[in-house]
Amino acid sequence: MSEQNVEALRAVYARWAQGDFTTSLPLYDEAITLVIDPGIPDGGNYQGIEGVRTYMSAFLEPWDTLTIAAESYETIEDRVLVAVRQAGTGQGSGVPVELEYFQLWTFRDGKAVGFQVIMSEERAREAAGLAD
Repeated sequence: MSEQNVEALRAVYARWAQGDFTTSLPLYDEAITLVIDPGIPDGGNYQGIEGVRTYMSAFLEPWDTLTIAAESYETIEDRVLVAVRQAGTGQGSGVPVELEYFQLWTFRDGKAVGFQVIMSEERAREAAGLAD
């Protein structure tokens, strides 16, 4: 099952790398929990698909262009830890921004039931159960 989860995520990140953030919705379980690192603006917990939509609308608003590309995938049972690179141009300012962080996905029956955005590799690996 973990290889199927990675393949599903590869398709999502291929579209996110092109700036298309709508394609991930079919992957989400209705009761998905989105947890955004408190160091990120609007950080916190968002419940269900509507919670994800609410967060994503606010997240995408300040960007003229934005992409999120996967750098690597690591499977841990029903979870996939993805190192990502985000690049974008601020709306109005034209300022380019690039950032690296981690996204931890939890799957059940082929659907994403959890999605965490974590700024530090140490905390991401800890959340994934990979801490040394």
